[in-house]
Amino acid sequence: MSAARLPRTEARVLEGHEGAVLAVRFNRDGNYCLSCGKDRIIRLWNPHTGALVKRYPSHGREVRDVKSSSDNARLVSCGGDRQVFYWDVTSARVLRKFRGHNSEINSVKFNEFNTVVVSAGYDRTVRAFDCRSQSSDPIQTIDSFQDSVMSVNVTNTEIIAGSVDGTVRTFDIRMGRETVDNLGHPVNCISLSNDRNCLLANCLDSTVRLLDKSTGELLQEYKGHICKSFKMDCCLTNDDAFVVGGSEDGSIFFWELVDAPVVASFRAHSSVVTSVSYHPTKACMLTSSVDGTIRVWT
Repeated sequence: MSAARLPRTEARVLEGHEGAVLAVRFNRDGNYCLSCGKDRIIRLWNPHTGALVKRYPSHGREVRDVKSSSDNARLVSCGGDRQVFYWDVTSARVLRKFRGHNSEINSVKFNEFNTVVVSAGYDRTVRAFDCRSQSSDPIQTIDSFQDSVMSVNVTNTEIIAGSVDGTVRTFDIRMGRETVDNLGHPVNCISLSNDRNCLLANCLDSTVRLLDKSTGELLQEYKGHICKSFKMDCCLTNDDAFVVGGSEDGSIFFWELVDAPVVASFRAHSSVVTSVSYHPTKACMLTSSVDGTIRVWT
């Protein structure tokens, strides 16, 4: 994909949240998206028509992250409640509340088979929960972090998490081995490249860093945006050609992956951009903001 094809035309605005929207996520096939935020209600949308499909009210505090299972049957969410909520998508019922964190939870993901949920929290831990069990307690707790854990990713063999302590830690589930990459600056978001070979880390020194996932080698740095005090997403376009990130001034930045120039930037929101989600196959992107809106870009 050329830089000229990058999504920067506003197709529509998804409105309905009251207060800051903290995350928006495409589902696996990109036909729907989930959003959450300060108003404590998760929303399921069709971003291609703008239709609100369903609301999921049950959280008592702000919701910081939400993720759907790959088969779209379940979703997980987390935030100020200190519990991970496990939902049935169709009925909007909470099937289970996973407990164990003793502070706010920042990030949550399913494993590849939708059988395990992994969460990261302010209590400096990453915890894993078994969706098939009747137990609400964690099956594994990782507590080697020195500060809040802001972001977690799961592959079929690894749990990867980024922390305010400046590290990205990779836990090999089969070998029981931990690898630490120290970036020297607080990490507030990590995401994997689509080919699973690289790792993006958004750091609070207004720099996005690209790491080789297997060696931890720093491959590139991307600058120009403002990221000093907010948790903000970063990701790669679906062909891994460009890095996408938000800024505290409401802008979106696109960088070319290899040489790292800014190839496009534009003002997307009137306040901090909290998340970006890129469509799995099309040139389409979602952004959310403290300004209370979700915007669809094509």
